[in-house]
Amino acid sequence: MRTLQLLFCLSITSILFAQQPYYNNVNLTLTGEALYNELQDKIDIDNTTFTYGDVRDTMLETDEDPDNSQNVLLVYGYNNSSCVTDRTRNKQEFGGNSCNFNREHVFARSNADPEMGGTSNIFTGIVADPHNLRSSDVQMNGNRGNKKFASGSGTAASVGGNWYPGDEWKGDVARMMMYMYTRYGERCLPSLNGSGPLQSGNNMLQVYLQWNVDDPVDPTFEDQRNNYLETAYGNRNPFIDNPYLATIIWGGAPAEDRWGNLGIGNNNEQGFTIYPNPAIESYSY
Repeated sequence: MRTLQLLFCLSITSILFAQQPYYNNVNLTLTGEALYNELQDKIDIDNTTFTYGDVRDTMLETDEDPDNSQNVLLVYGYNNSSCVTDRTRNKQEFGGNSCNFNREHVFARSNADPEMGGTSNIFTGIVADPHNLRSSDVQMNGNRGNKKFASGSGTAASVGGNWYPGDEWKGDVARMMMYMYTRYGERCLPSLNGSGPLQSGNNMLQVYLQWNVDDPVDPTFEDQRNNYLETAYGNRNPFIDNPYLATIIWGGAPAEDRWGNLGIGNNNEQGFTIYPNPAIESYSY
């Protein structure tokens, strides 16, 4: 009986953390630059219909508070003692006034090169990519502005002219920055929106790799974004689905392998090496 129970538990665990069918046509035996290119091809969709205005509706689903379906979680928020620091807020309070929430470009629009342009509700392309947009208190959004992300601890705050997103959000931010660099290449170099040393041999910031390890994926909140956006937008963030993909591409301390089949031991058998990332000359806008 105990053997059957153990097998059942292992089966359930395998189902919960199985590789998503989305990656069935992706060669996950690749490493370094080759895997970067493979994932870039996969997520580089030609979506000309999804607008910045659409995000206003989709983030009510992607950012829904798992503990209260009437609310959204606010990036950089940490307690509900004041509007600015609110972690959660009613979905009806979207707007541009005090105690409202709005759309935060986690990779700041003006930090991209070339920058992402305006935010009219009819705009499409990079400025409307919902994988880069999160609900945020209006004032907290303004406090961050276009400050680059940098190391810190505790709650969200300015650090030496840069911005620490907070202990709860730093992993989310790191995985979003990895997505933006993978999808848009040198237009969204990690160093354009973050501060600190690069990982040896490539363009990824060491701080993002460390945040990806220190703050693992929230399987309730972050997964709901990917699941919803695959249908509503057309692609997924691979680094939410499996943070260990970042380790295989850029190195650093091993992140969580949510699929359980990409570990360092397996890659060592294939001659695991971290390669520099490519200089990408064309982008999807």
